[in-house]
Amino acid sequence: MSKLTAANANISNLISANERLEMQNDLEENFRVMLHLLKIDIFDPQVKDTPRRLAKMYVEEIFKGRYEKMPNLTTFPNSKNVDELFIVGPIAFRSCCSHHFVPFLGKAWIGVIPGEKLLGLSKFARLTEWIMARPQIQEEAIQMLADIIEEEIAPKGLAIVMKAKHFCMCWRGIKDNDCEMTSSVVRGFLRGAEAREEFLNLIKVH
Repeated sequence: MSKLTAANANISNLISANERLEMQNDLEENFRVMLHLLKIDIFDPQVKDTPRRLAKMYVEEIFKGRYEKMPNLTTFPNSKNVDELFIVGPIAFRSCCSHHFVPFLGKAWIGVIPGEKLLGLSKFARLTEWIMARPQIQEEAIQMLADIIEEEIAPKGLAIVMKAKHFCMCWRGIKDNDCEMTSSVVRGFLRGAEAREEFLNLIKVH
């Protein structure tokens, strides 16, 4: 695959299993070069396997949302015409800041007023994990998550809150260990002041 894509894009339809393995092998070699440029002895027992571990970690774990297909989202009819707000969360997530390639870790709450379809409960967590496993900024990640939920089940109302600690703030730079970022998306019926307040009161995030 020669085409380059945005950091938070999913390219599972553009890259084969063999290409992923080749990419991982290339990464291992380049991480070895990185250690050398940092004046670290690549034969030091503490780091001699680090390039291999890093390559595997990026491709198979922390950026797997770029290379794996979206999880199968099981939906079923809203046969009882449920029209009350329900909330899933907190859903723990781990992601990577695309500015400094350091983690941001947090929790998400997803509130839904159903339309004609419902989504299996565990699928909210699986979808969140898949979206977050790529380099990105939190402001875009939450929008991507909301867009897919709307596309899959067309809820009458949707609200998502993400609260995360960013290592680019607490590990480097200003080094503020207590600083967190809270972002939200509110759509449909939940944009009303009363419904929004109900959602925020239930999750206790203000």
